[in-house]
Amino acid sequence: MALPELSERERRVLEAVIQSYVETAQPAGSNAIARRFGLGVSSATIRNTMSDLEEKGLLYHPHTSAGRVPTDVAYRVYVNSLIPLPSATLRDREQLSAHIASGGSAVDGIIRRAAQSLGVITQELGIALGPRLDASILERLDLVRLSSDRLLLALTLAGGAVRTIFVEAKGEIADAAIAEVTRLLNERIGGLTLRQIRTSVGERLRDSDPTRDAAELLNVFIEEGDQLFDSAMQGSDETVLLGKPSLLADQPEFASVDSMRKLVALTETSEHLADLLRSRSETPGITITIGNEHQDPKLENFTIVTAQYRSGAVTGVIGVIGPTRMPYDKVISLVTHTSRLLTDLLD
Repeated sequence: MALPELSERERRVLEAVIQSYVETAQPAGSNAIARRFGLGVSSATIRNTMSDLEEKGLLYHPHTSAGRVPTDVAYRVYVNSLIPLPSATLRDREQLSAHIASGGSAVDGIIRRAAQSLGVITQELGIALGPRLDASILERLDLVRLSSDRLLLALTLAGGAVRTIFVEAKGEIADAAIAEVTRLLNERIGGLTLRQIRTSVGERLRDSDPTRDAAELLNVFIEEGDQLFDSAMQGSDETVLLGKPSLLADQPEFASVDSMRKLVALTETSEHLADLLRSRSETPGITITIGNEHQDPKLENFTIVTAQYRSGAVTGVIGVIGPTRMPYDKVISLVTHTSRLLTDLLD
């Protein structure tokens, strides 16, 4: 979409209107803009400039109000060319670091705390998409006896995630056989992604030369390995993690029953959110989608700001969902900082 060309005066007035509306949630009038922002021109000049901006599709009159409100296109112009981008404040950075790093090193826990912390600090809905598990690298596996013929296979993945699989064997398995198969598996498939393991585990094990005691257990992985490793990934790919929707519920945009219903519907459809965020996971840096840019009626009142983070060789997404009226400068700087912090923690 081609954005309208603006004069320097139009740029300054538009920025002032957006800042005023973001802070007050009230339509901005020319007198208020003149008093507050000291643009060096009269309120009549500001009023004429606002009319020009309205003709260009950047402002509109809500109902019969004398003031004007930014359109989605205005926010896009603001984000692309007007917005000042300060770094996240030291206080916010320290708060994020303290909360995200507390409570253990499990990957899902770190990402969930990041989404929650980001939501609290920005007063929007924090959201994250966990990394694709099938692209995760196997660092180590361990076989643990549960009973005479039942084992637990624990997979430790790059970044600290652990997945477990139950393995059924025929007859009693000797401890020496368990140790031998554990060694062979680590030698043959350690350092591969789960996707690679799932599609090639049988072939990678067929030419091994186990002892007779270990052969039967190893044969389980040769014959059933693709199914076993497929089950390790079920229900865990790209988990959507949310902060507190109540933070959005307090904003004036969600005062009506209809807008609240849209908010609830959005947070309850994790599959839809996963699809939405998945397309962003391969894009480095910040991605911002505003209102009607989503081309989805369910999202026409929302802005989504996300950034890619990395966990070893795989990527995920961290960010916020909020009304189109949001403090973009603060949100963008905090989402950017959080994505970098997550990458550092997960690496």
